[in-house]
Amino acid sequence: MNYELFIAKRIIAGKKYKNSISSPIIKIAITAIALGIIIMLIAVATGAGLQYKIRDKMAGFKGHVQIINYDNNNSDVSTVPIKKDQDFYPKFKNISGVNNIQIFANKGGILRTETDFEGIIFKGVSTDYNWTFFKEYLVGGRVPDFSLERTKEVLLSQTIMNRLQLKLNDTILATFFKTSKSKLLSNRKYTIVGVYNSGFAEFDKTMMIGDIREVQKLNKWTENEIGGFEVILESFDEIEAKGEEIYSNIGATLNSKTITETYATIFEWIQLFDNNIWFIIAIMILVAGINMITALLVLILERVQMIGILKALGSNNTSIRKVFLYNAAYLILKGLFWGNIIGLSIIFIQDYFKVITLNPETYYVNTMPVHISFSYILLLNIGTLIMCFLMLIIPSFIITKIQPSKSIKFA
Repeated sequence: MNYELFIAKRIIAGKKYKNSISSPIIKIAITAIALGIIIMLIAVATGAGLQYKIRDKMAGFKGHVQIINYDNNNSDVSTVPIKKDQDFYPKFKNISGVNNIQIFANKGGILRTETDFEGIIFKGVSTDYNWTFFKEYLVGGRVPDFSLERTKEVLLSQTIMNRLQLKLNDTILATFFKTSKSKLLSNRKYTIVGVYNSGFAEFDKTMMIGDIREVQKLNKWTENEIGGFEVILESFDEIEAKGEEIYSNIGATLNSKTITETYATIFEWIQLFDNNIWFIIAIMILVAGINMITALLVLILERVQMIGILKALGSNNTSIRKVFLYNAAYLILKGLFWGNIIGLSIIFIQDYFKVITLNPETYYVNTMPVHISFSYILLLNIGTLIMCFLMLIIPSFIITKIQPSKSIKFA
């Protein structure tokens, strides 16, 4: 008879330890595995979610790569124009992975009401602008219509609307300096046709989107003069390589910067999430492994007599160790199963119902974003199973120290 298989079936079925001393220890070990995978799934989902959401918002406001004049030290305000007629516009001929190139021009100004005022950056865009980002965060109205020869329609953030106590379709008075060298003021009236709320407070509190022709008139530029170009890439993961390619394919008087260079502090901050995630994964696997080691040792010590009998019948140490290791693997899988069920349920609840909210002033988002993929889930589960299993191999060597003569004596 195959004694190893018989004993393994009995142990896995739970008939040997269901009401034994090891029962609560095993339950604790399974719970530790489940809690570990729950915390790891949540850590990965929220960490990746924050990274993707913040960088997508940055790209939505500024593009992945900006091409401007070298003399524009501050890209938030366009002071020195560049020509719109460029070899790379409207499409790079020898650079792949570019989704869109759009023109822009920024102008600093002040929005005024009868009782209050607010400083803003008027971002002028044209018909080539990709509105996908702002349509996602539109909370009222629509995006400006540039089909007319000249439009006074603008898109304003909910933050500014609340501060100035404005409503959709209100007319707002904006004041600008005509040129960088002139102290004369120019007043313009605009109609608020759309309201957005991205949750990115740094931009929401200053950005107003409108027609680039308005900025050109304010700066006394020609139709061929713009503030710069925004390049939208197909994949953010290629931003560094594509940024270098773009820099090599523009004129000597032009400069290009990726958003990771322009906002290096923010991207260094979100990269720290990776370190935190790895730290949490390591701690959770260690805790789960220690609990499994405890459970395995209790199982072995509880069955000292059985191990002695098996050795007396001719079973070797390796085959007996396999019985307990297979059983431990079963317990790990059981913990992983329940951990995945609970962890993924929490993630999906957050994704659909936005239960956990955040301070946008600190985290640049209103609610905790989550991002999970099948590959993440698979790697976490396989990694946890392998690491915990490897941690059990050394403790299982205690079986080799059990001598049949001494263990059977007290059976």
